Amino acid sequence: MLEELSGTIPIEKILDNTNNAIIAINLEGQIIYANRAVYNILQTPDRDLVGQSITTYFPGTGLLRVFEKGIAELGQQLTMNNKVLLSNRTPIYIHGELVGAVAVFQDITVLQNLIDNMVIEHEKTKQLQRTLEVVLDTAYDGLIVVNEKGIVTMTNQAFTNFFNKSPEEMIGKHIQDIYENPKFTEVLVTGQPVHGYIHDLNGHEIIASRIPINQEGKIVGALGKVVFKDVNELYALTKKVNSLRSELDYYKKTILEKNFSALELLKGKNPRMVSLVQIALRVAKSESTVLLRGESGTGKELFAQLLHMESLNKEGPFIKVNCAAVPGNLLESELFGYEEGAFTGARKGGKIGKFELADGGTLFLDEIGDMEMAMQVKLLRVLQEREIERLGSNKPRKIHVRLVAATNRDLETMIREKQFREDLYYRLNVVTLTIPPLRDRIEDLDALIDTFIKKFNLQFAQSVTGISEETKNVFINYRWPGNVRELENIIERAFNMLDGSEIQLKHLPNYLQILAGNETRHFSGGSLESILDAVEKEALIYALDAANGNKVQAAKNLGLSRAGLYKKLIKHNLHK
Repeated sequence: MLEELSGTIPIEKILDNTNNAIIAINLEGQIIYANRAVYNILQTPDRDLVGQSITTYFPGTGLLRVFEKGIAELGQQLTMNNKVLLSNRTPIYIHGELVGAVAVFQDITVLQNLIDNMVIEHEKTKQLQRTLEVVLDTAYDGLIVVNEKGIVTMTNQAFTNFFNKSPEEMIGKHIQDIYENPKFTEVLVTGQPVHGYIHDLNGHEIIASRIPINQEGKIVGALGKVVFKDVNELYALTKKVNSLRSELDYYKKTILEKNFSALELLKGKNPRMVSLVQIALRVAKSESTVLLRGESGTGKELFAQLLHMESLNKEGPFIKVNCAAVPGNLLESELFGYEEGAFTGARKGGKIGKFELADGGTLFLDEIGDMEMAMQVKLLRVLQEREIERLGSNKPRKIHVRLVAATNRDLETMIREKQFREDLYYRLNVVTLTIPPLRDRIEDLDALIDTFIKKFNLQFAQSVTGISEETKNVFINYRWPGNVRELENIIERAFNMLDGSEIQLKHLPNYLQILAGNETRHFSGGSLESILDAVEKEALIYALDAANGNKVQAAKNLGLSRAGLYKKLIKHNLHK
């Protein structure tokens, strides 16, 4: 019939035009026939494969096994040149005698990729299902899901525990068969979620949420979620949140205080201060040692913070040591640290010193003029060698620290009196910033007052608008022996005394009210000695107020030794 329609067509032409690859071999494993599809699989240019060994082109071929078994191998899969092939291998018999074998290959790459993707997606679905089951089982909150008919389709152990049942005992049942008045099913009708409602669940007062499940604009179910298993849990959590908020507010205020210090307190209209800040900003970019000089309370630590925050080491630590506050015999271990067993009472495991703590950052040595001579020698070595040794160790440790020192003492006089090493002085005196006292920068008073009011408004949660004109006049005429620190303390004190939105004269310490003439000294006769005693007592009270109760600072402000101050405090019964 085919020959009648198209004439005689050679069988080779027919086989060459099939999509399936066909290849035949003789008993010696030599190729006796291969159609064009075979060449496509091998990705070779057309050439005659007849006479070539089958193993040259199809290593490990199963065709040779057909000779051994004498039976067909159907549906065998192999991969070649990034193609997945399905092969049927059949022996060739002529008159009952085995003379060769033929293999037919079908390219199933696309089909195999599809199957592989389906397997991957199936595994992903199974993994997601397993994850969901674990989440449901381990969730602290009770969860339950119903379909649009109110039949439970999903729940977890946390929810079923309210009823002393397992999830399997609930799934498939109508929700009203499990407990009465399941309010969360109302969303099946309303379609509106409700969060945080109090509900009695089998004798337990819970806080829950109900949420509709929408699919293509249609409500197909509802989710009930137990947020708190007991109302008391909410009260406990509220208490904890309030505590955390208080802690957060504290840290916010601390950060704000630092920002106020660095960004506002050092800026003003005074030309000398403006110039100092500009110099500090330039010097901060280098690693040079800086010596800060000025009276107590002028803001030396603020400059140290500014130098750190504007430096290349600003991400590193800022460590402060007050050399006057640490006894001389302890300062070495405080600065350099010590190894375990370095001395009697040494902490187990040793202790890291401030230099190591400040590595990669800034070390601020305040009151360096009070450092003992023996300690000055060791500090000089550190500045020269850029390495430290812990007490009890002979192993030097390299450090990378920016050193900023500060003092209110006359170092030049101390050098002449052999109280301060000249070589250390020159090491520290690379860049010197001498900060003027507040009485010499009165034009900055308004800006400082505004800054402190902003700071304490945040800290005290108040809305103070400013100070009265009378208070301002007192501030302008006052000598400010405690400088900026004293101003800050006075404004903080006023915030504690406030009964309105303005700081008035009555909110100030007594010694400032006396300065304003609001209070007058009354001396009821007596000798000159008694009058002088009264004035002396008033001066002591004034000095202690100005130093915020710091007796060491009060002694310095009065030009007294510590022992001298204590003697006078005892005399006037002010030592308690």
